[in-house]
Amino acid sequence: MSFAPAAGQPTVTTIHTDAEGLEQGDIDLPVPDGTIAAYYAAPLGKQDLPVILVVQEIFGVHEHIKDICRRLAKAGYLAIAAELYQRQGDASQYTDVPTLISEIVAKVPDEQVYADLDACVAWAAQHGGDTSRVGVTGFCWGGRLTWMYAAHNPVVKAAVAWYGKITTGHGPLIKTMVQDVAANTHAPVLGLYAGQDASIPLEGVEALRTILAQGNDAAQASEIVVYPEASHGFLADYRPMYREADARDGWQRMLAWFQRYL
Repeated sequence: MSFAPAAGQPTVTTIHTDAEGLEQGDIDLPVPDGTIAAYYAAPLGKQDLPVILVVQEIFGVHEHIKDICRRLAKAGYLAIAAELYQRQGDASQYTDVPTLISEIVAKVPDEQVYADLDACVAWAAQHGGDTSRVGVTGFCWGGRLTWMYAAHNPVVKAAVAWYGKITTGHGPLIKTMVQDVAANTHAPVLGLYAGQDASIPLEGVEALRTILAQGNDAAQASEIVVYPEASHGFLADYRPMYREADARDGWQRMLAWFQRYL
């Protein structure tokens, strides 16, 4: 794994993880209504690997998300990330976030995401994954879905949510929020949040702590970490919001969480 400045943005450190020792690439993932695009990475020649579902940022499965899959593969996991709103459009064609949300993201129902993540688990089972050890991690839009899927599918044994919305969703299709399901999660969730995140008020984060403390065993085993000086997207090393110290700390916490529960 090497570190180099992104072109034209000397203040940003973009992480590029090579594929040495890995099998990886783009695939057509079978889903109930056909196929969708996905990317996977895994240690070369290994079987019975713990599986990590990587849930994209709002921008889809771009190079940063693929790099995260390779980082996880280097740590010993089969990681897979599916284009979870491919049916609604191509997120890579958008540069304006509000337009992306209104034209694509707001049209994605949770049930579609759950089915596609189920399909990722099924694919992993046929390609060297041990689906008795399934984790999920996601970022921004995917951070919320990490909580939601951990409460939806009992196959999930551990989850790490990076700065996902708690009290709201993206668009009118979203009727159920993280705060509504967290007490009954199937898996312990590590929630990583930013103290300077204007989109996720700390009041909601603290309320989530209370909900978890009053929930089932997995909820009570969950943890919330707030990085006081970080902003939303602090793991996104290709963007100016990246905060290296907090990103590294969060990454190590995530790996320890998965090692503990998977």
